Amino acid sequence: MTAYTERAKGSPAADFLSENAQVLSIAFFFLACVVFFAATTDTFMTLGNILNVIRQAAPILIVAVAMTLVIITGGIDLSVGSQVALVNAVAAIVMAMGYPWPLVVVAMLFFGAFLGFVQGWFTAYQGIPAFIVTLAGLSILRGLALYLTQGYSIPIKDAPGFFMLGRGELLGIPVPALIAVAVAVAGYVVISSTKYGRQVVAVGSNMEAARRVGMPAKWVIASVYMIAGVACALAGLLIAARLGSGSSNAAVGFELQVIAAVVLGGTSLMGGRGTILGTVLGTMTIAVIGNGLILMHISPFFTQIVTGAIILVAIWLNTRIFTANFRFGGKKR
Repeated sequence: MTAYTERAKGSPAADFLSENAQVLSIAFFFLACVVFFAATTDTFMTLGNILNVIRQAAPILIVAVAMTLVIITGGIDLSVGSQVALVNAVAAIVMAMGYPWPLVVVAMLFFGAFLGFVQGWFTAYQGIPAFIVTLAGLSILRGLALYLTQGYSIPIKDAPGFFMLGRGELLGIPVPALIAVAVAVAGYVVISSTKYGRQVVAVGSNMEAARRVGMPAKWVIASVYMIAGVACALAGLLIAARLGSGSSNAAVGFELQVIAAVVLGGTSLMGGRGTILGTVLGTMTIAVIGNGLILMHISPFFTQIVTGAIILVAIWLNTRIFTANFRFGGKKR
């Protein structure tokens, strides 16, 4: 056996490192950020601040899990922030009319599914690129939210059970964090252990090949946008419950944070490859950076610069690692 063959085959440890390079790299970067902010601020590692970080990260993680499915199929959803804002505003308006909050929650989840499916239908069945469809959705849905609220915040009153979703704690852990963890676990199980998850990966790897073997490729693509719509609805409800109001200005720049978290976590923008664990780490990294910069008394607007830089560097590393993995046996074994 030649030395080249030995290198191509690789040891179990080398195979593990090759297959998990993205997750390991973001895990290291996340720990480095935690250590840095713990050393440079006095309050970062306090219990109150940690709970605040995970509470604020919960809506981003919920949508990022769904965005992982979207990007694995080779698509993208730029409208998630606008969907969150629209659901946030509509929920407040409907509750102000006197409807019970449990009914509103269920209705908003269906409303989010509808919004997502419409965009998925245009993408999958009409052949319009997802970038164009969701860019239009970003403008239309935000504009609709502004029209419904006239630019004002809509207060939510007399709904303690609803506020529990955004402000409550269970065993000392914020309820939004528990919901986000449940969504992440569900996403992990779907991708790793279900037929649907395998179809999502197959469609992202090669849509035409998936269609030829009998997979409902178009439906799979449409469905991931519908799932993203449900996730946006849930995130919008949690934000409304935490703030006690609905606003058309909610979740501004949300799509940037979500996409950054997913890409930073190692999901390939080319489709066919992604990991929920990486998405979780990417989300927490974005949240830690934003929180840490504020504690260091750096302008919160600077976090947009950092987030944009992270996306650029993550895509560069994503491409480099994927290419190296393919070249040295990660895809040819």
